[in-house]
Amino acid sequence: MPDFAQPSFRPFADLQVQVGAPQEVGATPRGRRRVIPILGGQVQGPGWTARVLPGGADFQLLVSDTLAELDARYVLETDAGELIYVQNHALRSGPPEAMARLVRGEPVDPALIYFRCSPRFETAAPALQWITERLFIGVGQREPSQVLMRFHELL
Repeated sequence: MPDFAQPSFRPFADLQVQVGAPQEVGATPRGRRRVIPILGGQVQGPGWTARVLPGGADFQLLVSDTLAELDARYVLETDAGELIYVQNHALRSGPPEAMARLVRGEPVDPALIYFRCSPRFETAAPALQWITERLFIGVGQREPSQVLMRFHELL
């Protein structure tokens, strides 16, 4: 085998995303479907800041009592006025009782929950085109009224 470069990571951004009350679609053939409105938030990265614009949503599929598949879509606006579209796929899993508390909007010890994500970015901003050509990974933590995430660029 060739001598492949070992993957490493560089911090990209910390996000605090405020969320609203879930819209319960109900039990579908694929699982329990919910839509969580994204109300706003803040982003802090090395040398840049942004805000999460209201109007996005997290489209959740509760596959089982231990697994949720998340598909969040929202827009960031940098302090320079540049817009970044985010599509963030995530898995959240944990013991049934902890997952049930999350679904009810109750606090849960983050150590009990596996929350990993893979955000993708799109932008028309020339200075930010590089983010459309990279892969990112992240970790998250769900709190009753917000989601905290840390994104890293995969080098």
